[in-house]
Amino acid sequence: MTVRTESFDDIRVVTLDRPDVRNAVDSATARDLHAAFLAFEDDAAAKVAVFHGAHGHFCAGWDLQFGARAARAGEGGALADLDFDRADARAIGPMGPSRLRLSKPVIAAVSGAAVAGGMELALWCDMRVMEADAYFGVYCRRWGVPLIDGGTVRLPRLIGMGHAMDLILTGRKLEADEALRMGLANRVVPHGQAREAAIALARQLAAFPQATMLADRESAYAQWDMPLPDALQQEWQRGKARIPDALEGAQRFAAGQGRHGRF
Repeated sequence: MTVRTESFDDIRVVTLDRPDVRNAVDSATARDLHAAFLAFEDDAAAKVAVFHGAHGHFCAGWDLQFGARAARAGEGGALADLDFDRADARAIGPMGPSRLRLSKPVIAAVSGAAVAGGMELALWCDMRVMEADAYFGVYCRRWGVPLIDGGTVRLPRLIGMGHAMDLILTGRKLEADEALRMGLANRVVPHGQAREAAIALARQLAAFPQATMLADRESAYAQWDMPLPDALQQEWQRGKARIPDALEGAQRFAAGQGRHGRF
């Protein structure tokens, strides 16, 4: 099995496990990743997912050796049997889940290499917990392989056009400390601790009132395509449905819970 899933109460951990190729993804693995995250989406008991790469690397991108073998066999690049023209919220991408629009958060636990399509998978996640010696990079630049799993879309939105163009055009290595300064990494932790730190962060998110947190998350994603007045209106429409939750939370606060920054 190249994709493994584990459940820890309401946390789902999805692990990519192809150690011989630094967790690079072939078409079968792409399908398995896509299926694993759809299963997370459809499981009401799972609140937050952690996306992890086993054996010290997050993901080295698309498996170029697999692609080359398929091309030599006349299989048209090994992608012909995957349908990438769908645009719905459950569509598959070349790397698997990169076109899914989930209703619940996913946290990337990044160790070692997260490059090319692997970097795009990390960008797909809501947050990135990165080990101090891990690194990003558009390494596919040197082989003429395009970014087709959201890299040219999500990277500028996350870190701005200037930083994104630097990384997209040069394909250079981006280490954890610079990724943190850019806002691409949300947390940097010592070597070997990304998975556990991401699970701890997932537990924190899972402990919050879910309907309100998810409404705010969806509003933040939806606003990209809207003029400011429309964005503010959709924020209100999502938020007003959560007013009863807010009143209940205010009562808990008044009763003494959560004072002085405690959660």
